[in-house]
Amino acid sequence: MDRRIAALAIPALGALIVEPLLLTLDAIFIGHLGAAPLAGLAIASAILQTAVGLMIFLAYSTTPMVARRRGAGDVRGAVQAGIDGFWLALGIGVVVGGALWLLSAPLVRAFGASAETTAQALAYLTVSCLGIPAMLLVFAATGLLRGLQDTRTPLYVATIGFSANALLNWWFIYGLGWGIAGSAWGTVAAQWGMVLVYVVVVARHARQARASWLPQRDGLSRAGRSGGWLFIRTLGLRAAFLATVFAATSHGTEATAAYQVVFTIFSTAAFALDALAIAAQALIGDALGSRNAAQARRVVARTIFWGLASGAAIGAVLALGSPIIGMAFTSDAGVLAILPPALIVLGASLPLGGLVFVLDGVLMGAGDARYLAWTSMLNLAVYLPVLWLATRLVPTGTAALVAIVASFMIVFMLARATTLGLRTRGGKWIVLGA
Repeated sequence: MDRRIAALAIPALGALIVEPLLLTLDAIFIGHLGAAPLAGLAIASAILQTAVGLMIFLAYSTTPMVARRRGAGDVRGAVQAGIDGFWLALGIGVVVGGALWLLSAPLVRAFGASAETTAQALAYLTVSCLGIPAMLLVFAATGLLRGLQDTRTPLYVATIGFSANALLNWWFIYGLGWGIAGSAWGTVAAQWGMVLVYVVVVARHARQARASWLPQRDGLSRAGRSGGWLFIRTLGLRAAFLATVFAATSHGTEATAAYQVVFTIFSTAAFALDALAIAAQALIGDALGSRNAAQARRVVARTIFWGLASGAAIGAVLALGSPIIGMAFTSDAGVLAILPPALIVLGASLPLGGLVFVLDGVLMGAGDARYLAWTSMLNLAVYLPVLWLATRLVPTGTAALVAIVASFMIVFMLARATTLGLRTRGGKWIVLGA
């Protein structure tokens, strides 16, 4: 079982880590332009990742549907489910990208940042909207491949995309002097290049399985139903992220910039831990599709163990490196002064995060989307009053940033661990068959 988990999780880790590495690279390049561009990136990234993150169901709903059909021996049906998700992603991507471009200015101004920070955020966000359809197409393609238990191809595509993005960002920002907008243009170009590669890969699978390239009404309907519940689940998560950004912006530019560094590092660690959740999704879906409940339980036990162990290892590295990690992101003395305690809190809470990500992946793999949706709203209702109190009672300085990070990483994550753990201990999520 450990070998099967590793065979899926290790390549998935490489692919997943690329997205936060892109954010990290953006933060490093832009951070050295000054505090205002870095704070602008924090706001633009929060809006962009909310819009795109709400569509993550395109991967998370596709993977278990493909995996179940694969486990039941229906390879053609598995590939067709992935192709249906690909078409759904294209349509949603065009609509979301266009809507966000139209609403960019009022959304950015709603954060109440300074005029300079607002201008920087708008410059990044308006360009990034062009890449939203590409991001969603990548979600759908990786969902198909993960369901087929192929996590190596997304690793190769992501590595090529990251390399191209790094070179383009450096050239556009510093070589051409485009500033923060150059970073956005480099990322958009790399994302569409990745889409072209995935079109070739998906076409090969469709040809081998004799699946249709045209979308099927039943497949779109199934993806829509499952995706709708996962959309609500993700809406609760993104609301928590956005509320945390609002709390940081209320403390000024330095706190907002420092929070961006913390959030960037958390995103990197989260995607690393999410590799185990991806393995759990594929293996749980496969086991339930083949009507093997005992195998599904074994997947749960081993992925929980590795989630806790991985979270502890990554957290220890962050805590030990807290005095110097911030220097990679910014040279602003005010930002660097308030970062180390917040990074220690982040590191100490990552084992809890590892547990949460794995349990989330287990229930997604089982298709338990409705439960995930309702409990996401419950978790949000628990978190928001605590965040408000933390912001009101600790209004300034290093302590304010620590309070915000602790509220999210301990209170919110503990609420999620409780609701997910209670469900997993029972048996209602075990539904056998394709």
